[in-house]
Amino acid sequence: MGCGSSSRCRQPAALSKTQRAMKSAVLIQRWYRRHVARLEARRQCTWRIFQSIEYAAEQDQLKLHNFFSSLIEQHTLREPGESGAGGEGDEVPRWLRCPPGGSCEEESALCDAIQVPGDYTGPRLDFPLAPGQAVALVNAFKKKQVLHARFALRLLLEARSLLHHLPTVRHASTANRRDITVCGDLHGQLDDLFLIFYKNGLPGVDRPYIFNGDFVDRGSRSLEVLLVLLAFLLAHPHDVFLNRGNHEDYVMNMRYGFTKEILMKYKVHGRLMVRVVRDLFSWLPLATVVDGKALVVHGGLSAATDLELLARIDRHRFVSALRPPKRRTTRGLDSPPADSSSSTSSPAHRQRSAYSSVSDDVALDGEWKQVVDVLWSDPVPQDGCTPNSYRGGGCYFGPDVTRDVLHRHGLQLLVRSHECKQEGYERTHGGQVITIFSASNYYEVGSNRGAYMRLGPELTPSFVQYQVGKATRKLTLRQRVSAVEQSAIAALQEKLLAHRSQLMAAFERADPGHTGLVSVSEWALLVEQELQLGLPWRSLHQQLVGATDGGAPAAPDGSVAYAGCFPERRAGQTQLHSSMQPGLIETIYRHRNSLESIFHAIDQDHSGFISFEEFRQAWRLLSSHVQEGVSDDDVLGLARSIDFNQDGSIDFNEFLEAFRLADKPQ
Repeated sequence: MGCGSSSRCRQPAALSKTQRAMKSAVLIQRWYRRHVARLEARRQCTWRIFQSIEYAAEQDQLKLHNFFSSLIEQHTLREPGESGAGGEGDEVPRWLRCPPGGSCEEESALCDAIQVPGDYTGPRLDFPLAPGQAVALVNAFKKKQVLHARFALRLLLEARSLLHHLPTVRHASTANRRDITVCGDLHGQLDDLFLIFYKNGLPGVDRPYIFNGDFVDRGSRSLEVLLVLLAFLLAHPHDVFLNRGNHEDYVMNMRYGFTKEILMKYKVHGRLMVRVVRDLFSWLPLATVVDGKALVVHGGLSAATDLELLARIDRHRFVSALRPPKRRTTRGLDSPPADSSSSTSSPAHRQRSAYSSVSDDVALDGEWKQVVDVLWSDPVPQDGCTPNSYRGGGCYFGPDVTRDVLHRHGLQLLVRSHECKQEGYERTHGGQVITIFSASNYYEVGSNRGAYMRLGPELTPSFVQYQVGKATRKLTLRQRVSAVEQSAIAALQEKLLAHRSQLMAAFERADPGHTGLVSVSEWALLVEQELQLGLPWRSLHQQLVGATDGGAPAAPDGSVAYAGCFPERRAGQTQLHSSMQPGLIETIYRHRNSLESIFHAIDQDHSGFISFEEFRQAWRLLSSHVQEGVSDDDVLGLARSIDFNQDGSIDFNEFLEAFRLADKPQ
C-alpha cells in the first residue's frame, strides 16, 4: 500500500517536470527561430544596400562612355607627337587601333625588344605554350612572383591571335567526359580562382572549364586572373572556354580599376598592354552552348535574342558595349556626295547608297542590342521583357521570355552570372535559369559565398560553395551579419555625405519652423528622391540618424533630427577644406573615383605627381563630365588649398586620400 501510494504521489511530479522541460524547449525553439529570422532580415536588408549602391554606379552609361572615350583619346594611349583626335569616324586614336587578325607586327616587335634582366627569377614562358607552363604560372602567382613584361605581353598577344579564330558562339561537349565546370564572376579575386582549382582540379582534357565573364575589375589581382585564364586557354584551346562579360570593356576598366592596375604594375610597358587588352576583350566569344542543350552567357537574354544572328556578328566591332559603334551614315538622302564629278554620283546611285547606309545602320543597331542583352540583362520573376533601368543597360526578362527563347533554339537551360548571390548560386524561372557567381566576400568579408557548378550530360547541375579566408570561418553567424551590416551602413553614410548640401536644403524646406526635425515619412521620401536607391529608408533611419558625432538623438515623438545624418569630420583632417565651399567638397567626394582616373590618365610617367597646370586641366575635365557648374574661381580656390611641392607638382594620391578620410564617418 505504501509503495502504491508513493508511486501515485510521484507520478504528478514526474509529469510536471516533463511538461516544464517541453515548455522550455518550445520557448527556446521560438526564441531561436525569431533570432534567426531577425538576422536573416538584417542580412537581406544589407544585401539590398550593397546591390543598390553597386547598380547605381553602373547607370548613365552613355555619358560614362563618352567621357572616358574622350579621356582616352586625349591622354591615356597617345604616342608622343600624336594629336588627340583620330581620323574621320574613328572612336579611338591611331595608336590604339590594330588591324584585325591577331598580333600587329609593331606590337610583336616591341614585345621582342623588351629585355629580361639576368637576375629575373620569375616564370619564363615559351610559345606555343605547353600545359606545364600554365601550371608553373599558377604556382608562381601563388608565391607572389611577378611575370615579366615581355612574357606577359607575349601571352596577351598569343591569346588575342587565338581568340580571333574562335567563333562568336562556341560549342562544348560532355560526350567523352563526366561533366564540365562553369565558373561565374571572379572580379580579380585570384584566391577564389586558386581555391576552385584546388577543389576541382586544373583545367585540362579531363576537366574542361567555362569561365563566364567578368574576370577583371574591382579585385586587386585582375591581371593575374586574366593571365592565368589565357594561359590555360592557350594550353587547352578545346577544353577552356572564355565568355565575355560586361567588364571586359575598356570603358568599364577605366572606371573600375583594371586599367589603373595594369599601368601601376607595368609602368614602362603598361600603355601598350592596355591597348592589347582592349583589343583582346573585343575578340572574346559571347556565348557557349553545351551539348546543344544549355546556353551559357554572362548576363542573360531578351525577347529578341537570336543565337544565329549572334553567331554571325563581327564582335570585334563592339569594342565597348556601352554604345553602338559610330554609324556609317554621314549624310541625308538628299545630300550630295563629296565628289559630285564622280561617274558614280548619279541621283539614282546616290539614293541607293544612302538607303544602303541607312539599312546598314539599322542592322548595326540590331547587332549592338544583341550584344548588350547577353552582357547586361537580368532575370526577374514577372513575365515580359522591359528595359533594365536599375543597371542602365540590357533588359529584365521573365520566365515566359526564357521559355520562348530556349524553345526557339531547342535548348533546355540558361546559365548566366552577372549578379552576386549570397549563396554563390541561384535557380529561377522554374529551374530553367541558373545564376553562378564565383567571387566570395564580394561586397565585404563574410557578405557572400562563391560557387562553381558542374554540369553533366543529363543537365543535372551540382554546386560547390566556398568562402575564402579563415577569418570568416571563425566568426559566428551573428558576428558575420553585424560586420557586413556595419560596412553597408558606412557605405550609405558616405552616400549621404556626398549629397549633404542637396539633402539639407530639402530638409530645411520641409522644416519651415527650423525645428531641426522632420517626420520619418518625410525624411525617407526626401532621401529616396535625392539618392534614388530604392531602399527601405523608414527601417534604416535609426541606424543612419542617431547620436553620432555632431548628430542629434532621435526625437521622442518619433520624428527625425535630420542633422544627425551627417557626422562631423574628424579632427585634424579639415585643413585641406578650410578655404573651399561645401558644395565643392561634396563634388570632389562624390566623383573622386572619376577624378582619380583622370589623374592616372594625365600622369604619363606614372610617377604619382602632376603639375599645377595638369591639375587644372584634370579638374576642368571632371567639371565638364559632372556638369555641376564648377567655375574657374572654384578651381583656383581648390588649388590654393593644396600643398604643392617646390617644383609645382602635387602628389594626387595624397590629395585623393585626404578626401577619402576627411568626410568618412567614424
